[in-house]
Amino acid sequence: MQSESKRQVTMLQSMTGYGKAECLIQNQKYIIELRSLNSKQMDLSMRLAPVFREKELDIRSLLAQQLERGKADCTIYQDNSTATEQSQYTPINFEALQYYVSQLQNFAQENHLQSDILALAMRMPDVTKIQEQSTLTNEDWQTLQNGIMEAVAQFNAFRLQEGKALQQMFTEKLNTILELLSQVEPLEKERIEKIRTRLEDNLLQLSTNLQQATDRNRLEQEMIYYLEKLDITEEKVRLRNHIRYFFEVMEGEEVKGVGKKLGFVAQEMGREINTLGSKSNHSEMQIIVVKMKDVLEQIKEQVLNIL
Repeated sequence: MQSESKRQVTMLQSMTGYGKAECLIQNQKYIIELRSLNSKQMDLSMRLAPVFREKELDIRSLLAQQLERGKADCTIYQDNSTATEQSQYTPINFEALQYYVSQLQNFAQENHLQSDILALAMRMPDVTKIQEQSTLTNEDWQTLQNGIMEAVAQFNAFRLQEGKALQQMFTEKLNTILELLSQVEPLEKERIEKIRTRLEDNLLQLSTNLQQATDRNRLEQEMIYYLEKLDITEEKVRLRNHIRYFFEVMEGEEVKGVGKKLGFVAQEMGREINTLGSKSNHSEMQIIVVKMKDVLEQIKEQVLNIL
């Protein structure tokens, strides 16, 4: 198995990502933010400024192509920090206000009522009304798309950075399993001798008549068969092959579906380690197997975050 320093590192991509960009549309700055966490499928939620709602399906389609998989969140909002003082407030419709004040004054005089006419008028419809957003032009839509793609570029860079950290962790954990596996080998011969000795001691505890009636050749054959059933050579070979394939997938050129494939390989590694444990019949080997299981669980947890 190659050491970590000799490996050709090809970046994995994490499903955890973050990207941010800005764009100027109709003299107003908007912020585009993308976030994602791990998920088996594409799960995209969106929060858009009102002016962009007409393009929600187009934005969703664009992001679905770029983000591939994960629980993603896209937010596009207006940056009020750069707005002018006047643009931060809701304008007053003075024409409507004057009309309502006049009507209320006439009504109050005719009925000899006293009231705060202005306060009442300000509550009437259309006196304060938020201006409707204008429709996006083709140029506005292109500007927004450029901003989204800039956010996606930052988002993907973040995913690569996270993937690099995960790949380093996988390399360390896999090398730990290989090191633990190498510690099993010196115990194998000792384990076989202990099992053989225990079987022979049990045979000596039988009565003299039973010992004389025992077919030594058949006993040796049965003992060899029993010890062969406890042999772990195939499990060790398969476990090493799975680890080598994990490295090949992790460092390969394939991008899509890498996380799922690594998950399948990790499951196969788990089967071989479990079989090692069931066949060990040796306290020190069982301790080593428990350590291998613990390391593999850490790998499985993080594999879920690979794109």
